[in-house]
Amino acid sequence: MSNLKVFKVRGQHVTEVPGETVSMEVELQRLVEANMETMLGIWFLATEYRTGRHGGRIDSLGLDENGTPVIVEYKRTRDEAIVVQALSYLCWLQDHHYEFENLVRDKLGNEAADTVDWSAPRIVCVAGAFTHHEMVAVEMIPHRIDLVTYRVFGDAVALQLVSAAGGARLTTRSKSTSPVRAASAASKSVQQFLDESPTALRELYADLDELLLSHRDVQMEPQMHYFAYRRFKNIATVRIQPRRGALVVSLRLDPSTVALQEGFTRDLKGRGNLGLQGKHVVEVRITTRQDLDRAADLIRCSVDAA
Repeated sequence: MSNLKVFKVRGQHVTEVPGETVSMEVELQRLVEANMETMLGIWFLATEYRTGRHGGRIDSLGLDENGTPVIVEYKRTRDEAIVVQALSYLCWLQDHHYEFENLVRDKLGNEAADTVDWSAPRIVCVAGAFTHHEMVAVEMIPHRIDLVTYRVFGDAVALQLVSAAGGARLTTRSKSTSPVRAASAASKSVQQFLDESPTALRELYADLDELLLSHRDVQMEPQMHYFAYRRFKNIATVRIQPRRGALVVSLRLDPSTVALQEGFTRDLKGRGNLGLQGKHVVEVRITTRQDLDRAADLIRCSVDAA
């Protein structure tokens, strides 16, 4: 994050605020754990979690907005071992689905535990800096790995996503035979809905996809029932409705800041939503290119909010 400069403004004069790292690694860990949902879009589950015979302790365990298990590791400055260490913990995680799901059940309830998505567990590494070789290496590793740098500027903390490797999805959902998951696995995926859509709707989605990805650092990650677009957090989820010829887009927006229009936008408060958590979610229904043009500013605001 050496290219990030912060200045304090006083009238027409500015003074640079020097960026610093924390004095102790545990300070960084405790800060993120106490604010994990706000900072990373991840629900915090456990700290210093013992991995038994695998050896060591996972700094933080969490669950993201898509129901994906997340391992978070921290380093105060630069340490090339952070990625290797996190990968070793991923081996433990993939062998301990039941233990992790019990942890989710204890912290977040049965519904969250029953919908854990094991197709692509994530690793998030937070450090003062990463080497060029680390950022290249994670692109070659077939797992989802986010590299996040931080700097402390006085009483402010800045995070920067410097690399986000998409990895590969192993399955659509957990192989558990529970009724909830079995029903989910039997339903069509969002990709199947898209493939079966009329040409006009597929082309409209391609335009929407291009618009979302045109914003810096935004990535698309397909889920079972929706396409998720994210930075640190999801900024949008997209569902396909072929019979209605519609793209249903959920955005991270405060409904009170949007002039809601019947048939085009609506407040999702209290209605539940896949992939976007919290009270501030607005749904946008796009059926034409004109609708997409109208939605462009709303999408930009959602990107800015994430």
